[in-house]
Amino acid sequence: MIDLVWLIPLFPFIGFLINGLGRNFLPKVVIGSIASLAVLASFGVSLGIFFEFNATEPVIINLFDWIKVGGIDIPFSFQIDQLSILMLLIITGIGSLIHIYSVGYMSHDAGFGKFFAYLNLFVFFMLLLVLGSNYVIMFIGWEGVGLCSYLLIGFWYTNANYADAAKKAFIMNRIGDLGFLLGVFLIISTFGSVSFAEIFPKAAGMISGDATLTLITILLFIGAIGKSAQLPLFTWLPDAMAGPTPVSALIHAATMVTAGIYMIARSNILFTLSPVTMSIIAVIGLATAIIAAIIALTQTDIKKVLAYSTVSQLGYMFLGLGVGAYTGAFFHVLTHAFFKALLFLGAGSVIHAMSDEQDMRKMGGLKSKLPITFFTMLMGTLAISGLPPFAGFFSKDEILAHVYEHNKLLWIIGLLGALLTAFYMFRMMFLTFWGSFRGTEEQKHHLHESPISMTLPLIILAVLSVVGGFIGVPEVLGGGHWLSHYLAPVFESSTSKMGELALDHTTEYMLMGISVGGVVLAILYAYIKYIKNNHVPVLDSEPRSALAKISYSKFYFDEFYNAIIQKPLDALSGFFYKVIDKSGIDALVNGLGKGSIEASKTLRLLQTGNVGFYIFAMVIGVIALLLYSFFKF
Repeated sequence: MIDLVWLIPLFPFIGFLINGLGRNFLPKVVIGSIASLAVLASFGVSLGIFFEFNATEPVIINLFDWIKVGGIDIPFSFQIDQLSILMLLIITGIGSLIHIYSVGYMSHDAGFGKFFAYLNLFVFFMLLLVLGSNYVIMFIGWEGVGLCSYLLIGFWYTNANYADAAKKAFIMNRIGDLGFLLGVFLIISTFGSVSFAEIFPKAAGMISGDATLTLITILLFIGAIGKSAQLPLFTWLPDAMAGPTPVSALIHAATMVTAGIYMIARSNILFTLSPVTMSIIAVIGLATAIIAAIIALTQTDIKKVLAYSTVSQLGYMFLGLGVGAYTGAFFHVLTHAFFKALLFLGAGSVIHAMSDEQDMRKMGGLKSKLPITFFTMLMGTLAISGLPPFAGFFSKDEILAHVYEHNKLLWIIGLLGALLTAFYMFRMMFLTFWGSFRGTEEQKHHLHESPISMTLPLIILAVLSVVGGFIGVPEVLGGGHWLSHYLAPVFESSTSKMGELALDHTTEYMLMGISVGGVVLAILYAYIKYIKNNHVPVLDSEPRSALAKISYSKFYFDEFYNAIIQKPLDALSGFFYKVIDKSGIDALVNGLGKGSIEASKTLRLLQTGNVGFYIFAMVIGVIALLLYSFFKF
């Protein structure tokens, strides 16, 4: 089955070609079926590889020779190991559910065929990213998902704001991608290769803190900052909610934004030997988690709440990576894929029922009208809040346990972020599903549960959000942590240098108790405020407290970037346009043209039509040539 790994990216690519070329004449049912079956077929092959693979070393599948320049040989090959297999299951499994959901969600959209072509293309590039056996193939997938993100965020490009959001995402990702590319160049210079199988064993023999490794990892981390929306390049992700809701679920919850975490986990030995970079990752991850959580506290757009929640959860993943909890960080990638995809698709179901309304201040009382959506979203909310036995509890507490062992101050701040998460997620649930309906009569009249193509993926993801955490039950709770043992070969070199988690069971129980207790209190506070006191956020035109205004305005990051980057660049480009381009280059080019015209006006006076004059001019020319030849010698 492993030899068929090339089929996994091929199926979505074929789906892209068929739907892309036939988007204007194929029936919608055919387009939706082809797109969904293509990803399902990839999921089937991925499952087969998962059950067959039992090697402790990566298996390299060479497809063909690709680039040979000097001493560098870059084959087009795939690497199969435990990490790539789990990523394949996430991408194709969650991806197939989102494709099925999209059939119902996008059924009335004029760009139905184009949408599914883009979705299939995105899955193709994401699969390349995780299957590549070297940094060059990874970078192709890296850039490809960036392109597809641009196409899908700006899918409704006739709306200028949506088009701007797509351009913002594309440009901010390019900033990070430059760091990634420079890191790859430095890797080639240092190791003479881009293949993981050659680089990582060589790196394992280097000393911890090596300056070259530190620079390489910092450059790679810059790439991860852009793709995985960390400070200071995180503002593109909330704006990316301009795309259709399935796009938010697929790209900005389960797959693309986790590419940075995957890349660092794949390169774990490089980062383990770079303690300075690890500290930077932990601090930036924690800062991102807290700032995004504070912003989410006051947002009124249901998708914006989930967007900042995604940024915050990605921050937790980077915090885990920064303290060496590679398994815990990837565990959170896995559980987050379940509950965040569920929450985004659930939000899409709410928006679908509300006739495209996204403002939670105009919702309320929807749990009786949308019972399946309500129940499944409740499961996702409990999971992301970190309550046992839901999936998020196990992955979040594993990260926090490692953070506690590493640095107590970071743990306290991380715990605060977990409490904020529980508060703003239940705030979203209470405002949306409890209380009385606050929308229009027309919206109330059209309230209805979504079709089965949309609710079935919600149910499956809800089940995964409940039971998904059991693959990582720690020993303190009587489990064997299957995920840790499964991924052990991938992180073996790093584990041997950093060691295992050394907390005693009493401390682990204490940390879990504090975390769960704090989450329960945060939920109770949200209940009192939004249910018991029936609080509804104020309208945009009404005054807010200073702190609420800072949070609602997203800490003025966009305004800050506009002031220090956009406006100076606009002024500089205006100067180049008016002075350099218009008064300089254009004036020179136009001056040459005008000079030619004026000269030709004078010269054409010589064209009199008088044959005698022409003979006279010819004689003068001959004499001039003779004189030139005589005096030359």
